Amino acid sequence: MKSRLWIILGIAAGLALLTWALWPAALQVETGRVSQGRFERSVQEDGKTRLRDRYLVSAPLTGQLERVTLQQGDTVERDQVLASLRPALPDLLNERSRQEQRERIGALEALLARAQTQVERAQAALEKTRADLRRSETLTRQGFLSPTQNETERLNLRLREKELEGAEQEAHAARHQLDQSRIAIRQFASGAGQASARSWLIRSPIGGKVLKIHQQSEGRVQAGAPLMELGDPSRLEVVVDLLTEDAAQIRPGTPAQLSNWGGPDVLQAVVRLIEPAAFTKVSALGVEEQRVHVVLDISTDLQYWRSLGDGYKVDVRLQVQAVEQALKVPVSALFPSGTRSALFAVELGRAHLRQVEVLARNGEEALIKSSLGVGSEVVIYPPAKLKDGQRVRQLKAR
Repeated sequence: MKSRLWIILGIAAGLALLTWALWPAALQVETGRVSQGRFERSVQEDGKTRLRDRYLVSAPLTGQLERVTLQQGDTVERDQVLASLRPALPDLLNERSRQEQRERIGALEALLARAQTQVERAQAALEKTRADLRRSETLTRQGFLSPTQNETERLNLRLREKELEGAEQEAHAARHQLDQSRIAIRQFASGAGQASARSWLIRSPIGGKVLKIHQQSEGRVQAGAPLMELGDPSRLEVVVDLLTEDAAQIRPGTPAQLSNWGGPDVLQAVVRLIEPAAFTKVSALGVEEQRVHVVLDISTDLQYWRSLGDGYKVDVRLQVQAVEQALKVPVSALFPSGTRSALFAVELGRAHLRQVEVLARNGEEALIKSSLGVGSEVVIYPPAKLKDGQRVRQLKAR
C-alpha cells in the first residue's frame, strides 16, 4: 500500500511540475493609473518680437542731406534734431548751363523788342484807320461817298483794334518769359548762401532709439526717401503664427509663457489680439497650412527682459484648453483600435482590452471618456505581443 501511495504521489508531483513548466509565464509590463484632475492642453510655436510702434523718418522735401551723425542704437529725445536738409538748388550747375541761360535771356530780350515793335506798328495802323474813318464820315455826309464805303472803314477800325490787342498780349508773354529766365540765373548766383540759411531741421517724433539708418552719408535725396527708423525697445510685443484650428480656441487674455529667448527666466505674456485674417504657409514637409498671427504682450517686468530686442526669436507656449475634474490617462497607454483608441486595463493580474473615447491630449496625458474608475491601472507602452486577457506582472506604477 505504501509503495502504491508513493507511486501516486510521484505521478501527481510530476504532472504538477509538467503543468507548471508548460504554463505560459506572466508578461512583465509597466503600468500607470487613471487619474482625475485639471487637464491642460498647450501648443508651442516659434515666435518673434517686434516693436509695437515703429516710426519711419522720411525726407520732407527734395534737397541735399547733411551727413547723419547718429548711429544705430543711439538714444534720442522727442523733438531732437536727427538730420539737416538743404533745399535743392536749381539745375544751373556748370558754366555751360549758365552761358546757355544768358544766351536764352538775350533771345528773349530780342523777342520782347520785336513784340514791342509789333505793338507800335499796330498802334500806328490803328491811328491811320481812325483818321481815314473820320474823313470817310465827312465825305459821306457831304454826299461824295456811299454809306457802304463808310461801313467798310468802320470794319477796318475794329480789325486794327484787335491786331493791337494781340500784339500787346504777345509783348506781355515775352516780358514774363524774360523775367522768369532772369529769376533763375539770379537765384543761382545768390542761391548757395540763401539755401544754407534755410536748412530744414528734421526732428524726432518720439523718444526712443535709432533702429536703422537708411542714409548715413551726405547726398541728394528725393522727397519721401526713408532716412532712418525709430522705436521704443521697452514697448515690445510677440507675434506667433498658429494653426487656425488652435487659434480658434484662444481668446484675448489667454496666458502664455516665453522661453529660450536667451535669458534664464521664463517670461509671462498675455494674448492681446488674434488677427481676423489667416494666410497660407507651406510647412517643412511641403504641406499647405492655414495659419493666423496671434499678438502677445509681455507681462513680466521690464527689468527681466531688458536685453530683448526687435526681431528676436522666442519659444511661445499657449494654453488652448483647460478642463477641471477631468478623467486622465497617460498618453503612452493609448493605441489605435479601428476607428477609436484603446488601452489595456490591468484587473486581477490580467490585461483586458478596453476601448475609450479620447477627447483631447497633450504631450503627457489624454482626456478620455470611459467607464474606468479613478485609480485603475493601465499598461503603458504596451508590448506588441500583449493579448486581451493575458496574465501580466507589473514592474512599477506611474
